[in-house]
Parts: sequence; structure tokens; C-alpha cells
Amino acid sequence: MNKEDLKAMVAQMLTELHAQPTVKASEYTPTRHAETESVADITAIDLRAQYLVEKPHDAKAFQALKNKTPARLASGRAGSRYKTITMLRFRADHAAAQDSAFSLVHEDFAKENDLIPVKTECKDKDEYLTRPDLGRRFDEVYQKVISESCKGHRVLIVVGDGLSSAAIEANAMDCVATIEQGLKARGIDYGKKLFVQFCRVGAGDHIGDLTDCELVCMLVGERPGLVTSESMSAYITYRPHRGIAESKRTVVSNIHSQGIAAVEAGAHIASLIEKMLKQKASGIDFVQEAGA
Repeated sequence: MNKEDLKAMVAQMLTELHAQPTVKASEYTPTRHAETESVADITAIDLRAQYLVEKPHDAKAFQALKNKTPARLASGRAGSRYKTITMLRFRADHAAAQDSAFSLVHEDFAKENDLIPVKTECKDKDEYLTRPDLGRRFDEVYQKVISESCKGHRVLIVVGDGLSSAAIEANAMDCVATIEQGLKARGIDYGKKLFVQFCRVGAGDHIGDLTDCELVCMLVGERPGLVTSESMSAYITYRPHRGIAESKRTVVSNIHSQGIAAVEAGAHIASLIEKMLKQKASGIDFVQEAGA
């Protein structure tokens, strides 16, 4: 092969390499997106308003049912499968739940909100998730901090990260502000507020032993799910101590934007605290008037 033949061969190979690909023997046309085009946030869709069943028998009645719950009703189907939008929303909500369970409340949260930061005996989030017992107690260093900072007060407000950092960042401080306002209006003494990292509900019992307070109100992030990753609950315990029965706690749950608003929950909690202090009871021992 002479020099000219070699050049011709190389030129032919380069031409073939730069040829447009074909799709099923048809001309290939790459998709072009405008520079300003962005993907819509699928999580912004209100599940209560989303109705995907085609040719429903009674859409009006079913829609009325859907308006009462964020559950995945009337999601429709594509053949024997979910619709694409239903599957994508499921995966997006599942990812948000995972992120909330494994992430931490941002490091300046306690300082920015005038909370005393303490930590349970868990070293990190992995140990917190696998050793619930360590999330219910404090080492000697933090026992001293809690005792010296909060001893002698009648009521203590505690914020714990729990199983959802997103819940705490979204709801805790609005709820705390309303609780404080309600306690001040009722003349009820409350101490400095604590922020507990790697917190289980039972950590409030150890705090009760360390401070001899009359009542602990703990706001804690709940296990995130597919409806929301931002659900918080309040666990209110009269005379908390290690070994107290779980039935002795009063719980206000589902505090989030789609459930009980944080401010509304705070006002209710302040009212409950006043009644519990008068009755000297919480949980199954606490008698709440019907409709209260």
C-alpha cells in the first residue's frame, strides 16, 4: 500500500467516525433544550388535588374523599403499572424521607435559636439509629451541663433532633415561640431551653432526673414517611424519670404544614401544660375534657 492509498483509508475512517448515528435505520436527531428550560418540581404537586383516574365513575365524590387526606388515592394506572408521574413522586418523597433520617440539624441551629446544645451518648447518626438506648442518656460531661443550666425550674422545653432533622428545622422554633408565649401569659416558670443531638424521647426522662423539674415538654422529629419528611411531635411528661412508663406521656403528633400547624400546636401544648400542672398528671393519668 502506497502513501496515497493510506491517506485515502484514514480519510474514509474519519468520515465514518463522524457520521450521525441512526435509530432503527432512521435519521438521528438529538434533543435540544432551551438554556432557560428547567425541570418542574414534582414535589410541589398537591396530592390531595391530583386525580389521575381516567373515566371515573364518580369523580366528584372521590375528589371530596381525596381532599381529606394526602394518601395516594386515585393515582391511576398505565396498563398494569403505576403512571410515570406517580412513580417519580413516590421516589422523590422516599428520597426526601431518607435524607431527613440520615442528615443532621445544621450546626448553628442551637446557637441561632438560643438553645443550650447537649448530646446523648451516641457518637454519630449510625450509632443513634442502631442503639436507641444510647439516645436516652447523657455522659457525665453533658449531665453536668444540663444540671447546672436547668435545675430549679418548673417546666423545661427540650428540642431533640430525633429521626427527622427536617422536621425540627421546619417547625420547632415556631412551636417553641408559641409555647413560651402561652406559658408567660399563664405565669408558668420555664427554664432555659435545651437542644439534644441524637435524641430519643426517653432522653427527657434522664433530664428529669438531672434537674428535678416538674414537667418536660420535648419536641422531637418523627420517623419520616412518604406523606411528609417534616413531621414533629411533642411528648409531655409530668415528673419524668428514668423507668417511667411510656403510657405516662401525653403526645401531640403530626405537627407539620399538612397536619397541625406549628403555631397552633404550640398554643394547644401551652394549654395542656397548664392543665397537667394543676392535675399533677400526664398520659393515661391526665383527664382532658371532651373537645378540649
